[in-house]
Amino acid sequence: MGASPTLISSVQRAFRLLEAASAHQNGAPAKQLARETGLPLATAYHLLRTLVHDGYLRKLDDGGFVLGDRMRTLNTAGGGQALLSRVRPALAALRDELSSAVYLTFYEDGEIRVADIADGPRAPRVDLWVGFEDAGHATALGKSVLRELDDEARREYLSRHPLNDLTPRTITTAPALIREIEATSLAPAVTDLEEYALGTVCVAVPVRSGRTLGSLGVSMPKDQLSRLGAVRERLLPAAGRVTRGLSLTI
Repeated sequence: MGASPTLISSVQRAFRLLEAASAHQNGAPAKQLARETGLPLATAYHLLRTLVHDGYLRKLDDGGFVLGDRMRTLNTAGGGQALLSRVRPALAALRDELSSAVYLTFYEDGEIRVADIADGPRAPRVDLWVGFEDAGHATALGKSVLRELDDEARREYLSRHPLNDLTPRTITTAPALIREIEATSLAPAVTDLEEYALGTVCVAVPVRSGRTLGSLGVSMPKDQLSRLGAVRERLLPAAGRVTRGLSLTI
């Protein structure tokens, strides 16, 4: 017979207090929470004080306890994880179909950020040697987002992000970048032809999560450049599936 798992009783008690407090919209005093959780009042006081100190609970002026800001932050982050879990199978399926690493980004708080990557031994990711916050102009994923932004939002983004030359192929002026993304022959897809990393080409298409803009793309060695058109045709329906998955409500 296997050994019983080691459980930390103080952690269990703290969670019981959090659950009890969450059941009272207007808060509940320590005595009531202690009674509902079956804890000695002194123990409940010590745990409640700790939870308030760390921001997981908040003590109201009338002595009641309600969930604190840290719990709201955890709930928000957990919601984001749950959202991504809906589309990870689609990302993995696309990776396996194309034998290429697959990337998902979102444009949030004025920055283009990688939300998830599906890669593997036969589909290695590109070395993200420069953060996407500083490389939107040089990546297909970033250029896809910029292409979908309206003129004002695009100008605002470019005013905050220098177009650094990451490789000899990087476009480093705003007019040239805008002409390139607006005139792409693969629209709505855009490409990165060794502009972020020498030896790597990428193609990306737009996705959305509700009102949040994002992009879905793949990277591959430059000797597979001839595949870009075929990859685009697989990316577009995959982007539709990802957008639908991100837009579902629970």
